[in-house]
Amino acid sequence: MLLENLSAPELPVLIAGAGPTGLTLACELARRGVAFRLVEASPGPRPGSRGKGLQPRTLEVFDDLGVIDRILANGRSAMPILRTDAEGTTSGGPAFEERPDVPYPATVITPQWRVEETLGLRLEELGGEVEFGTALESFDQSADAVTAVLRTGDETETVRAQWLVGCDGGRSVVRKQAGIAFAGETDEQMRMIIADLAVDGLDRDAWHMWRCEEGFVSLCPLPSTGQFQYQAPIGDETDLDLATLQAIFDRRSGRTDVRLHSPEWTSVWRSNTRLADRYRTGRVFLAGDAAHVHSPAGGQGMNTGIQDAHNLGWKLAAASPALLDTYESERRPVAAGVLQLSTARLAEAVAQKSIPIRSDRDTTQLNVNYRGSVLARDDRAESAQLRAGDRAPDAPGLTTTAGERRLFDLTRGGQFTLLNFGPRCDSAVRTFHVVAQPAADDEIADSAGHLARAYAPTDRTLILLRPDGYVGLISDAGDFSAVEQYLP
Repeated sequence: MLLENLSAPELPVLIAGAGPTGLTLACELARRGVAFRLVEASPGPRPGSRGKGLQPRTLEVFDDLGVIDRILANGRSAMPILRTDAEGTTSGGPAFEERPDVPYPATVITPQWRVEETLGLRLEELGGEVEFGTALESFDQSADAVTAVLRTGDETETVRAQWLVGCDGGRSVVRKQAGIAFAGETDEQMRMIIADLAVDGLDRDAWHMWRCEEGFVSLCPLPSTGQFQYQAPIGDETDLDLATLQAIFDRRSGRTDVRLHSPEWTSVWRSNTRLADRYRTGRVFLAGDAAHVHSPAGGQGMNTGIQDAHNLGWKLAAASPALLDTYESERRPVAAGVLQLSTARLAEAVAQKSIPIRSDRDTTQLNVNYRGSVLARDDRAESAQLRAGDRAPDAPGLTTTAGERRLFDLTRGGQFTLLNFGPRCDSAVRTFHVVAQPAADDEIADSAGHLARAYAPTDRTLILLRPDGYVGLISDAGDFSAVEQYLP
């Protein structure tokens, strides 16, 4: 069985780091009733827009977690882009394809601090909290527990937990003390300044970019705030005050009518591309930047960490050794691909002296899949478009007793769901029996045919959807024993 239970410890999970990754993991555990502590060394919420783009796959995760409305209310989808160079101005934006199986087709721009605020509010609703000002100082692990020392001010506390998850960033204390190598390289010659500041003389209708021989500079309006995010590659400058930012902008934009002022946050990014050799050692896991760091080109970092947490959360809740073994095998290859993608986009940015903006299915992370995982089982031909391990497609236009719904409306909540396109069955899993006529209590009618087009079923097909929104099992032969073997 994949989901056998282990005896409960005094604290099931200790999470170090309350950025987007740690907060997502905490929300996952809280809604499943799993006890945890979420500690964060900083004294309060961190400022800064940082990673400001949420990709479509991450938006689906936030839909499942119940925070999508807040995210969309404080963000902007498919923001137009204005690029200006010596040849003039071109307008546009990330092209995206509207498809019935993708409810959120475009990237949403919103500052990272707003994402953390939204997840923090959801965590409070679920009964959890962040312990700000509490740092993980050290830990040891045995065969059955992790013993950690936490420091809050001058006080220390020893905590014993079944699992420790390091979501504590690129300088991760957890990763270092676990002895996990972080292979890669840092290029100190490649630096970029990022700042959140106010701007006079520029509209907020688009993301503005200018480029010249010296390099590029960009100003992106941050929705739900009065600020812009400023980005510009820099050389060996050390004095990065407001006057320097203004001088860089003036030279590269060629404008004298735009004034920068009131910077609230400034940071210097250095090219650092690294991937942890392992995502787990014993009872210690890594997620987010603690496991992978790379260029911001392509807008992948925050999104990859959030999806790490979404993958790990339901597996920690199940507390099955076999299931937990799949975390690294599923997520580390994804991060390796992200490193390749972001490195290629960075090279493109350097060559073009501009920020490459794309919305292909690799960038949107809709292509992320776990084909080949031990959790991906099907009897479908390898040439089939949809296979076990793929992201579960959405489908609108479903008729239920509660009215018309999308498939994601019905599967929301992080549980296993069985789509049964064949004869009715009794199952402990949340089951939807798909029919051609108006639906009964646990039946859905595929009124517009979107579900059939997305899943290409036979008249016997069973499709088991995982709690994290991926297809776990497909049986076109209608093999109920395969479902029973997958589940306890």
